[in-house]
Amino acid sequence: MAENKIDELMRRILDSTGISSQSELAKELEINRSGITHARNNNKIPDKWIVKLYRKFGFNPQWIDTGAGNVFIHKQSDYDVEFKYIPKVAARLSAGTGSFESEENITDYLSFQTKWLAGKGSAGSMVAMEVFGQSMEPVIKEGDTVLIDQSQKNILAGAIYAVGVEDTILVKRLEKHPNKLVLCSDNKGYEPIYLEREQMDQVRIIGKVIWSCREYR
Repeated sequence: MAENKIDELMRRILDSTGISSQSELAKELEINRSGITHARNNNKIPDKWIVKLYRKFGFNPQWIDTGAGNVFIHKQSDYDVEFKYIPKVAARLSAGTGSFESEENITDYLSFQTKWLAGKGSAGSMVAMEVFGQSMEPVIKEGDTVLIDQSQKNILAGAIYAVGVEDTILVKRLEKHPNKLVLCSDNKGYEPIYLEREQMDQVRIIGKVIWSCREYR
């Protein structure tokens, strides 16, 4: 079955802007959410949407309607940089023994250059979270914010990942050994965590950490 035109549009907009939900799209279009539902039921993108998306973002009307052609009506120069907004969620990642805290609410957005994100992974699958605990120091310190690409779950030896173990989310370097997974800390005061084959089914690879930042207070 062909994908609904409104769902296709949402996917394309997600890849090109920080819009990630029906509510946000409705806000940008200055309509009620019921208007999106109505358009989905009709499987048609209203003409006034095309005009508003063109005016707000410079999207090519043909691209809005069909997905074909250039995304933007004007070619961007080096001085007209496109940015995407990645949500920072109300969750904390433990770089130690800590605990897992998570809420659905988005607390903030971080802005990144689109070309940079494209070279790192899938922007639509990225999320930012705060780290607490000291096991990854000095590379990642308590209070740092990390950017996680949830589309990158294949383990690359030595890379840093957000990993769910039971009710805890940890930030660790991962190593694969025969029949076991090793969660390594950069802080030598923390011992590696060895997960045997029978325990590996309990591990959730949330995504690869591709960036971190530090706010000085």
